[in-house]
Amino acid sequence: MLNIPTAPKPAVQALSQDGLRLLSPADLAATLPAEWTQHWTNLVSAWDRLPPDAHLKDGGHYRKRRHSCFIQDLNGGQLTQTPHRAHWQPTDYNALHGGFERWFEPVEPAVAAAPAWTTLLAELGKLFAQVRPVPRWFVEAHQFRIDTAGGVGRPTPEGAHRDGVDFVVVMLVAREGVKGGETRVFDANGPQGLRFVMQEPLTTLLLDDARVIHETTPILPLETGTVDGHRDTLVLTYRAVGFQAP
Repeated sequence: MLNIPTAPKPAVQALSQDGLRLLSPADLAATLPAEWTQHWTNLVSAWDRLPPDAHLKDGGHYRKRRHSCFIQDLNGGQLTQTPHRAHWQPTDYNALHGGFERWFEPVEPAVAAAPAWTTLLAELGKLFAQVRPVPRWFVEAHQFRIDTAGGVGRPTPEGAHRDGVDFVVVMLVAREGVKGGETRVFDANGPQGLRFVMQEPLTTLLLDDARVIHETTPILPLETGTVDGHRDTLVLTYRAVGFQAP
């Protein structure tokens, strides 16, 4: 059964036993260098500069995003950004947006090279390697802003899903002027699940993609008549056998 224990287990143990671990901002900070949180704050404004997602098949205009890829060599300790490439998923994992190459604007160079960014990706990769030892990770990074300018924003228009990778990270970057956005995680092989709302920036969900499916419910304006609400996240995926491609 999925659960978030009252006395949380260490992340590696929780991922191994339960397939997920929800990290509080303090939990996340404890896994990173002492001044990481302060340096990360300097990157948050990058979410104000995300271009529109041109590939939404539901006709919406509520999502902005950037996407870049990295390879983490766990033996040599290097994290290297790849030449820019398309994001692709099979329809088995994304029935709405799978089966075709989606090109997004890359993460801004100053963000992708910032120590706070590279440290986050590398340290999470090391953590996942303690659960599943591999020589390298193929990492995709997605910056998302879901807004309520059209009344409703949909963080996961494809519904409950897996991503076809080894591990998934969903980190809340900001949440302003919205209600809803309930995160739901379910056992991939049974009815058990849990639901919660990520409210505080840097709250971070770690998922074993083979063992659970996940989704986030739509967001609405916190107050009637307002249109500037948004929910910002960083989604990272870690895959051992290469990037997904046609």
